[in-house]
This record gives sequence, C-alpha cells and structure tokens, in this order.
Amino acid sequence: MGNSNKVSRRSFLGTSAIGMAGLAFIPSVLNSCKPKGEAALRLGFIGLGQQSMFLLKGFIQLPGVDVVAGCDVYGIKRQRFEQVTGNYYKKVKRDLKVDTYEKYQDLLARPDIDAVVIATPDHWHALIAIDACKAGKDVYLEKPLTFTIEEGKKLRQTVRETNRILAVGSQQRSDPNFQHAVKMVQEGKLGQIQKVHAYVGEPPRDFDLPEEAVPSDLNWDLWLGPNPYFPYNHELNPPISIDPVENEKLWGAWRWYKGLGGGFTTDWGAHMFDIAQWGLGMDESGPVEIIPAGYQDTQFLTYKYANGVIMTEEPFNEQKTKGVKFIGTDGWIEVSRGHYAASDESLKPAPQPNAENEENVPYETKIPHQINFIESVRMRKDPVVPVEIGHRTCTVCNLGNIAYELMRPIQWDPATESFVNDPEAEQHMHRPYREGYFL
Repeated sequence: MGNSNKVSRRSFLGTSAIGMAGLAFIPSVLNSCKPKGEAALRLGFIGLGQQSMFLLKGFIQLPGVDVVAGCDVYGIKRQRFEQVTGNYYKKVKRDLKVDTYEKYQDLLARPDIDAVVIATPDHWHALIAIDACKAGKDVYLEKPLTFTIEEGKKLRQTVRETNRILAVGSQQRSDPNFQHAVKMVQEGKLGQIQKVHAYVGEPPRDFDLPEEAVPSDLNWDLWLGPNPYFPYNHELNPPISIDPVENEKLWGAWRWYKGLGGGFTTDWGAHMFDIAQWGLGMDESGPVEIIPAGYQDTQFLTYKYANGVIMTEEPFNEQKTKGVKFIGTDGWIEVSRGHYAASDESLKPAPQPNAENEENVPYETKIPHQINFIESVRMRKDPVVPVEIGHRTCTVCNLGNIAYELMRPIQWDPATESFVNDPEAEQHMHRPYREGYFL
C-alpha cells in the first residue's frame, strides 16, 4: 500500500471542519470530488436503515456524486429512501431518477452504477462486498468489515484481484482529535507506550427476543441470508413510518446477539480497537495473545502484543466513555468522540475552526471520510482505511469474541493469521452458512 492510504495534511485541513452544519453551502474544496469535465460518480446504496440514511445525507451533497439507486429487503425503507432522495433532488432542482430494489444483485447488475455504499447488518457484509467487487463496483463498506476472520481474508483477496477501491466506514480516522492523538503517539511524544485502555463494551449475548409476526413488506428470509433461522422481532429491524415521518428509535438490536452480531466487541471495537491498532503501528499486524475477562483473575479483556504493549478493554473514566487512552513512559493521552485530554498541554491539538458548529451534528453524518472515498475512487488510490486495515481491526474484534466463547487465553500469529497450536480456536475462523449460501 505504501503511503497511498495516508491522508495528506493539505487534504485533511480542507475537509476536517466540514459536516452537516455546513450543508447550506459546500466549500469550494469539495469541488475536488468532481474534476472538471469528468462525469458524475453514480452511487447505489445497499441496506437502507438508520446508518445508511446518515451516510446518504453526506454523500448526496458532494459535487460530482449522483445517488441513483437503493436496495433493502424492507419495503417501507425503500419507500423512505425514494422519498428522501426525491425531495432532495427536487429541492436542488435536479431531475434525477432514483430506483430501488429488494435484491442487491439487481442493483449490482446495472452497468451505470460506479460504486456502492453497503450498510447492511454485519452478516451480509462479505457476500455483498465480494459480489460488488466482482461486478466492477467500488465499495464504501460499513464497519466492522466482516462477520468472520475468514470472510475478511476472502474479501481482502477479492478487492486486490479485481482492482477495486474499498473504503471502510471507520470515520474516526478522519477525525482531527483521533488523528492528533495517533500523531503524538507515533512521534514518540509519550515516550515508550506501555499500556492502552480501549473501552468498547460487552461481548454478544445469547438470543432471547420473543418471536413476533413479520411485517408484510419485509422479506425476513432474505434478511437472514447466510444466517441460520432466527425468529423475527421488531428490535432486530426497527420499524419506521412514512406518514407521519418517524425514523428508527433505536439501533438494530441484531448486533447484540450471538449468531447475528458481535456485541459491543465488534460494534465499538471496530472504532476504538482500530484507533489503538493505528497508534501502535499495528495496521499490518495484531496481538499475539488474547485473554477474556473473567478468566482466573483477569478483570478486562486483554490483548498482548509481541513488543510488550498490553491493551485492555478498560474504561479510562468513571463515566465509561467509549474511547482510547494511550499510556507511555512520558505521558498519556485519552481521546473519544468530542473529548481530548492529555498529561501535558503540548500534547493537545490546536482548536479546530468552526468546531462549535459541529457539536450537534450526528457523528455518522460528518463527511470528510466520505470525501476521502470519492477522491480515492476518482484517483484510483487507497483510501484512509483500505480493506487491509479494516480486516486487521476486524480480526482484533473477532479474536476478543473467540476468547470469550472459549473462556480461555488464545495465542495468535498475526504474520500467518492463524492460531498457534489450537484446533478448537481454528474452528471459529469461520462459521457454517445456511444452505444456498457460500463464501
């Protein structure tokens, strides 16, 4: 990858302060998304739930980007997507047709679509992203990258074999506070790093939701996809209303249950473990031993690296803020969304212009990360978070859940991406798919 996955200082300064607060006018720097004379990039969205709607609000406003299609297994979410995109294009006086589909294969079959934004539940990530690459589409894929380690390896291979651009939705890497914290760590301003506290939350739990009647316009069998059968419950795919307008009141609860998601370990680990890996220079590697919380006298999920650094899934304050604290021989830095503290003033970032306008903007809607994807597609270069980094971070998350599942330490070889003399753990590299689905 070389340095192609690094965002330049010039590019960063041009995009870091842009968010929903600035949507009434797009700064001229965004015009770089559409070089003069080039045709617009045509996007399709696969998965039209809450996260997708946040992403849509950013992508649809970028110059040189046309949103032309959406796909979801839930009819009312397709209807909402059509309404939101239609209203936007009407407002900006553009006559642009937006079509929706129940099956993602129908969207991928369109030769006029250049790239797709995938924001489905995790269990669908790998299969859809692989098919998208094979269909010649570039991909913006929500985190965590995949549901299993083996899926991640296969997706990484496919991205490179097909020469597609794949960006992972780890938007914290485009956040000035996280960028500065990592810069301080990597420049040695904290001395030698000894510990990292990366708090994310609990692993997945056993499924215990009661079965409910499936809505008439929801294809539940298709929603399950490669998963074994789980009974429908509205918390898994939160209902919405078109008239009156009522969006999701909660995040899809599939992420908290074994077999459907990875709990907080993957949901927030894909963000906070990601920052820890980045700061430690482990984007192409990972830990060598993982010990689950509750094993003997281990209080927190613990990751040990070959260089002696220990990362614990441990809060750095009483409020249990989801974030990261780097602790070195010469100081410390703690960073989370909207928070930055350090042992010395010299370790803190300079105040960001217009930061006060960003405070009430949903984090998922801020768009520097999306700009980076569009620029990467245009220039055919790796984005800030390419598939390799997304896979390594996702592996760290999955290793934590595997250790929890076995309730004992596991040894990992990051060079070969395999467990050390542990056939039982190896069985958790992947999982059986339902009949008709294969990797």
